[in-house]
This record gives sequence, C-alpha cells and structure tokens, in this order.
Amino acid sequence: MSPAPGSSTTAVVPEFLRLTGHPVRWQVLSELARSDRQVRELTTLVGQRQSLTSYHLRRLHEGGLVTMRRSSADKREAYYSLDLAACRAGMTDAGAALHPGLRLVPADLRARLVGGRVGSPTRVLFLCTGNSSRSQMAEALLEQLGGTTVDVVSAGSHPKPVHPNAVRVMRQRGLDIRDRRSKHVQEFAGRRFDLVISLCDRVREVCPDFPGAPVVAHWSLADPAADGTDDERSYPAFVRTADELSMRVDFLMSAIVHTLTSKEVTRHDRRPR
Repeated sequence: MSPAPGSSTTAVVPEFLRLTGHPVRWQVLSELARSDRQVRELTTLVGQRQSLTSYHLRRLHEGGLVTMRRSSADKREAYYSLDLAACRAGMTDAGAALHPGLRLVPADLRARLVGGRVGSPTRVLFLCTGNSSRSQMAEALLEQLGGTTVDVVSAGSHPKPVHPNAVRVMRQRGLDIRDRRSKHVQEFAGRRFDLVISLCDRVREVCPDFPGAPVVAHWSLADPAADGTDDERSYPAFVRTADELSMRVDFLMSAIVHTLTSKEVTRHDRRPR
C-alpha cells in the first residue's frame, strides 16, 4: 500500500528527543535541574555505575545540554550544570517539528505578578564566599524580577565590600547596589528560608544548616574577581557572571511562580463549596 498523500515514510527525530529520551539521561537532567552536581553525586542520585553515569553525562555534554566547570574548591573535581536555555530551545524546536501549535512560548512572569503577591513570599538566601559580587548580583536580580513574591537576602562566609564591578554591571541593568552591605551568613542563623542557593564551590562545603528543611541548591559560578586583575580588565568576567545569573534567576522565578500558583489552586480546591 502506498503512503497517504502528505505523509512521510521516514521521520527525522529531533536530536533533543534522541538525547533526552533515554531514562538515565532524563534522570541526570532532572537532577541537574535542581542543582549543579559532581559526577560522584549524580552516580548516587541516579543509582547507576559511575562508568554508565559518566557515559550518559558525556553524551549530554557533547549535545550541548550540559556544561562543565572545574571546581574552584578542588580543581580535581568538576561541576556539571544544566544549560536551561539550550533545553528550552530544544523543547521548543521539537514541539514545532511535530506541529506549529506545539511551539513553547515562555510565560510572561511579570504579567503574572501584576496585582500583588500570589500567596506568601518565597524566602530565598543566596550564599557565596565574600558576598561581594555573585550573591549580591543574584539578590538584586531576583528582587527586580520577583517583586513581592519573594523575600530575598544574600550573605557570605568571609564577607568583604561589594566589588565596584558588581556595582557597575548591575547599573547597566538598571539596578543600584552601591549602598548594599556585605553580611556574614551567621547573621541569618536560625532564620527560616524556603530556598538556600550557594553560588560558590567553597561556600557549598561550609554551608550551615537552617531550620525548616529548606530546599538547598548549588549554582557553580566562577568568582569573576578571582584572577586578581584590575577592575577594568576583570569587567568582562563580571558581565559573563551577570548574564549567567540573569538566565538562572529567570528560570528560578518561573519555578517560584509555578509553586506559588499551585499552592493557591490547592487552597482554592479545599474551600467548602
């Protein structure tokens, strides 16, 4: 029997689906969606041999869905991160390849925040070593995007003054952080958070416990001031850090809004009818 008009006897499966369709690779991606991880951590989390975990991780890395960076705490270790922008593009293209109506359109988060807070604000703590650049920038970005849906602060294990380039790069994004104070993490001891995010490999190793069992995640970002160059030569590193933080915070805000909206729907469904 000849194929029906307009049909195709062969279909090219989008590379994104071929990469992500394997159960182990999907589990690896799911774990990296929660936090940056080392290979040994992923091996434990997915419950597979390290050789098999490394094989699938390498496939995802070669496919551009996962990035790798050497740990600043121990150069023998590496952190793997999910490239959220690449995954979104892959999903969008895969949907559109099947039907134009399936093309994903990112939610307009700011529109969803118009009219005030959705439920109780999500309490977020960003941590790095000096609380001088990465965590200060993340705090400002999430404040700007989240409005009253978030209660966000930042701190460090060894605080030092806010870096001039952090001030400069945030000013380029319409945010003024020049008068912000660096804070020691012990200032927040005993305070309850919903989400604690470390941005530095070193501070991850000394991150204290907080009451209430908050969700703990790690974003492995290099210190833009680590090479000790002068402010002008190190500025491009701050721009790259701000760009990555902007992307990560944008996706974080999407997850926060989804969680808050889900809680509102649950409360509504439980009301007497």
